[in-house]
Amino acid sequence: MVSPDKNQSGVVMIILLGFSDYPDLQMPLFLLFLTIYTVTVVGNMGMLVVIKINPKLHTPMYFFLKHLSLVDFCYSTLVIPKLLENLVVEDRSISIKDCITQFSFGVTCVITEMVMLAVMAYDRFVAICYPLLYTVSMSPKHCALLVTVAYSWGIISSIVLTYSILVLKFCETQIINNFVCEYSVFLSASCSDKHFSETMLFIFANFNVFCTLIIILISYVFVFVTILKMHSASGRYKAFSTCASHLTAVTIFYGTILFLYCIPNSKNSWLVVKVGSVFYIVVIPMLNPLIYSLRNNDVKKTFKKLMNIKIRSFI
Repeated sequence: MVSPDKNQSGVVMIILLGFSDYPDLQMPLFLLFLTIYTVTVVGNMGMLVVIKINPKLHTPMYFFLKHLSLVDFCYSTLVIPKLLENLVVEDRSISIKDCITQFSFGVTCVITEMVMLAVMAYDRFVAICYPLLYTVSMSPKHCALLVTVAYSWGIISSIVLTYSILVLKFCETQIINNFVCEYSVFLSASCSDKHFSETMLFIFANFNVFCTLIIILISYVFVFVTILKMHSASGRYKAFSTCASHLTAVTIFYGTILFLYCIPNSKNSWLVVKVGSVFYIVVIPMLNPLIYSLRNNDVKKTFKKLMNIKIRSFI
């Protein structure tokens, strides 16, 4: 159970140092992250609107992309405003309950995105390897079921990992060299036995990463084999182009995660961890709508039309 701090407020506090080690960079970082967050909100919300109003985008691939954009928007909104606040205020403390809440919703978003990327890989596998069965295999009912599975597993994983934190005991205010409430924050702040929590983290983190990654890899192995068997060069190019955006997003997402996994646990690695975490938490939600929109003319045309309408109405 969460134990209260032995101070007058009776509340255990976490002090997230963030980037306070670099005082001269506080304002430049604030402007940078604010710009990224603005682009993230406009890009992901714009993607939702574009997919909704353009009938050509009412396909399973863009149905999944719509939910991916929603998850990215929620995750960035959960983390970045607090990060921006900590860059301009001296008091960087957050109560342990608020920190756990941020972590809980964050896990839901991250795990849901992992499963959603795996689902999108399966969608490309069926579309290219079994095109005649695509409309049946990816019917609206099946697509809704796959999305429900993604959200449900994200929530279940969040509940389990949050419970593994709630059994820890936090005795006093802790200063943490981080900018977001990740699992490592609670392990560092805990003054009780951490074996159960570390075990649950190891099981769920590895299970989610490697299971979704295996699904993606197997799907694309079959996709590439099918593409290589095509006799038409234009057919191979068209098939590969439909996978390029998703492959780019998957490479960036899992590449960053695996990079963070490989960083040794030492004080010298904290800056690298922060930079990697910034890319994983802040930059990727901004990149996803850009990656998927740049390679699709229908998305670009609809987005430009939407922006022109908004500019005219503003004027």
